[in-house]
Amino acid sequence: MSFTVHDPVRRILAALFVLAFLAGWSTHADAHGDKKPDKKGILLVAFGTTVPGADSAYKNIEKKAKEAFPGVDVRMAYSSRIVRHKLAAEKKLKLDSPAEALAKMMNDDFTHVAVQSLQTIPGAEFHDILSTAKAFSGMPKGMKQMEVGLPLMATTEDVAKVADALLASVPKARKSDEAVVLVGHGTRHPADVYYAALQYHVWKKDPLVFIGTVEGAPSREDVLAELRKSGVKKAHLMPFLAVAGDHARNDLAGDEPDSWKSVMTGAGIAVTPVLRGTGDASPLADIWIEHLKSAFERLR
Repeated sequence: MSFTVHDPVRRILAALFVLAFLAGWSTHADAHGDKKPDKKGILLVAFGTTVPGADSAYKNIEKKAKEAFPGVDVRMAYSSRIVRHKLAAEKKLKLDSPAEALAKMMNDDFTHVAVQSLQTIPGAEFHDILSTAKAFSGMPKGMKQMEVGLPLMATTEDVAKVADALLASVPKARKSDEAVVLVGHGTRHPADVYYAALQYHVWKKDPLVFIGTVEGAPSREDVLAELRKSGVKKAHLMPFLAVAGDHARNDLAGDEPDSWKSVMTGAGIAVTPVLRGTGDASPLADIWIEHLKSAFERLR
């Protein structure tokens, strides 16, 4: 895909200098005129999670990627510095940032790399991935080509597919008069509008499935107003997040007075939390894999 980066040139050059140092590139063979053979690879980029077991969603997507591309090296990077540092301090687990992972892939002689975003919407996190990929793309004696796979929802067709996948993934125990409330992260980025678009597509097929966000729109107040109008007495509360991590366990299903579960219960709605990330649900994980296939096919 094509993309535009607005970072100052000096900032990118400085970042590349640091990455070159991190990777410890060897140009001895290039100096003698040897040409590297083409080597394709895949890098999955997720925000990350520190909640034990929540990374099962990432592992599910990684497994699907390896099945879809047998023989191709599939690697993982976490974009959250806080998550990486916390895992390193508490579990002695070293995880790469997207830049570190790409530097290592360059050092390992990869020439063509498909970078797949595991974000939900094309917000700030996704554009950071684009910026990093742009910095590495076409670098002398480095990668020949980089392609970035779209997040879960990027086109109108994606939103419709996600709506169908969500409806196929609601709890089997749900009864016809019970609501399902799916809560995403939300953002101040303009891409927040994708959540409202998703609500539109979901309501066309099921008026008792509601989309909300922790930090965007539709807000919790918006969802509560709709729940009151519907008259439902019970709701299944689910994260609309790649992993059922900290937000799912605390902001949604926590026992604190300001959690979604507590506020909905206070409004007279019996709440059943279902802590499962969208990456754990195959119908949704498959959409990310479709985007990865498109990115990989664009590698010349």
